[in-house]
Amino acid sequence: MARLNRTERRERRHRRVRVKTLGTPERPRLSVHRSLKHLRVQIIDDSVGQTLVAASTLESELGLKSNAVKTAQTLGRVIAERALQKGIKRVVFDRGGYRYHGVVKALAEAGRKAGLEF
Repeated sequence: MARLNRTERRERRHRRVRVKTLGTPERPRLSVHRSLKHLRVQIIDDSVGQTLVAASTLESELGLKSNAVKTAQTLGRVIAERALQKGIKRVVFDRGGYRYHGVVKALAEAGRKAGLEF
């Protein structure tokens, strides 16, 4: 039996979580993707398959450089502010198969403090 690498294991966990996690117009899904260098966050309405709000460390106007806890906190505040401007207050958190630890946890907690309801 072949062993799965780290990415394949994460993708399996993500598929398992996504079966239960669905974004609706009233409560869209806050999806997190992290790489070794960057973080990307989207708020998605799965009923129409549309991204409502997005933020990333790749955006030059934010001036964020790395995939660290302080950067994740800043990104959590930014995504919450953008969501509140669009009238989105409640979301379903999709951690993307990543452990709720480190940058994922920092991002979620910063979003909560900035006004999002998980």
